Amino acid sequence: MAKILPILRSPHATLAETLDVLERRRRVLGLLGGVGALALLPGALRACTLIPQETGGPYPGDGTNGPNVLTQSGILRSDIRSSFGSSGTNVAPGTLLELTLQFLSTTTDCGPIEGLAIYLWHCNATGGYSLYSQGVTGENYLRGVQVTDAQGRVTFTTIYPGCYSGRWPHIHFEVFASLADATSGNNAGRTSQLAMPEAPSRVVYGQAALYPNSTSNLDPLSLQSDNVFGDDGGVHQLATVAGDNASGYTAFLEVGIAVDATSSDIIFTDGLDG
Repeated sequence: MAKILPILRSPHATLAETLDVLERRRRVLGLLGGVGALALLPGALRACTLIPQETGGPYPGDGTNGPNVLTQSGILRSDIRSSFGSSGTNVAPGTLLELTLQFLSTTTDCGPIEGLAIYLWHCNATGGYSLYSQGVTGENYLRGVQVTDAQGRVTFTTIYPGCYSGRWPHIHFEVFASLADATSGNNAGRTSQLAMPEAPSRVVYGQAALYPNSTSNLDPLSLQSDNVFGDDGGVHQLATVAGDNASGYTAFLEVGIAVDATSSDIIFTDGLDG
């Protein structure tokens, strides 16, 4: 069951002391270059926002549209680059991506949420989805579940997703109140998507042998025209990304989740569902 952890801060801080802390935090963020640095800030010094509810798309692999990878032994894993179980051990080719999501409670002063189960999936370098797309129906790679730690974080080792026609580069995820809920087929408390920034995506897609057609698929698109991120330009879903093609990339996104402070249940209803 998910557990909201307290924010550690002094209740006696003066305005001057608070401003001094903010200034020091700003300098730290500048030194760290931004990637993952927001995760260092205590909840009292950040403004977490409820992540928009989004479609899981036609290739969820969660039992709502055909196959259900969540019931398979081996789905709990951090490195999702290879297939597992009866699907074998083939590895999805592509540029390394280390993705960290941090889950914060929008209902309790942005406290980190421990114990959430996060199911994450995305397309491969050519835009295909394991279990569904031609040529990879027998694979289940680029799908996995992790449980949030005491900082509300999960980290997945994966590849940079390709860009297919009509959609901005993105990664899907579902949020469950517990691992038992995720693996027993219970409905997710929250379904959303994160957007990849344009600049690093273009660098990755410059590797035409690995990412054929991704550049040409990306050219006519924008976050504002995307059918998922277009309502607000993905302002709450755009990951921070750093790295290079040789050593790989890191990505980070804060995810605000509404949690009942008494029951620790994920709150389903809000004004952002669409």
